[in-house]
Amino acid sequence: MSEILRPPKSLLRATGRAIADFSMIHHGDRLLLGLSGGKDSLSLLHLLRHFQRHAPIEFHLGAVTVDPQIEGFDPSGLKPYLAELEVPYFYETHPLAALAAEHMVRDSFCAFCSRMKRGIMYRVAREHGYNVLVLGQHLDDLAESFLMSAFRGGRLKTMKAHYLIDAGDLRVIRPLVYARERQTAAFAREAGLPVVPDSCPACFSMPTEREHSKALLAAEEKRNPGLFKNLSSAIRPLMEEGLEAALTACPRTDGRRARA
Repeated sequence: MSEILRPPKSLLRATGRAIADFSMIHHGDRLLLGLSGGKDSLSLLHLLRHFQRHAPIEFHLGAVTVDPQIEGFDPSGLKPYLAELEVPYFYETHPLAALAAEHMVRDSFCAFCSRMKRGIMYRVAREHGYNVLVLGQHLDDLAESFLMSAFRGGRLKTMKAHYLIDAGDLRVIRPLVYARERQTAAFAREAGLPVVPDSCPACFSMPTEREHSKALLAAEEKRNPGLFKNLSSAIRPLMEEGLEAALTACPRTDGRRARA
């Protein structure tokens, strides 16, 4: 294995605690990381490589990138980087913008693109024998989703930390659910990670509801520095939804799982 880049202790602690709290990684798991080329997924790549070397269990790690063929977004530079890291890598290219224009009904482009990408990643995982899909959303993402769901949908909902998909054959984990966006941003910058600019130009080209929620949270955090700690506690039951079903699908070996 190529040289392991060590992430900062604070980010390792946050990620390791989430992996342990939600029993995310078990002995023998085959993890497929959804790698967009943004700061979060690239940071998570190096966190998982660190745990792969130091955890008291064995697990396999691969990565997949879905290139949506959107003008201004070119993640192809990730190919030599993943080759250098010696991480198995799958690169899928699909005209998602064209498909959205043809098939999208009463939906945002972001939602349509996300759903399509997820389906492609599921297929790649199945074709290559991976049983766990790893996604890079962090605590800021979960807090924003919680606000949007409550304000716009009238529901208490956010992203789940660890769950089994409806088909019952793949688990999905989000090891960064305790980490802050500023932590991954600082690590990516200081480590010189090859972040792909504008990992979703179609979304960044116009203000979104998520950006509005982000601004609300940033303003409130200035008044209340403990905001995200409190939100993490408040949304913990929502993050745990689906966990019991996911754990029934974990490998039945000796019960070992990753710990920080």
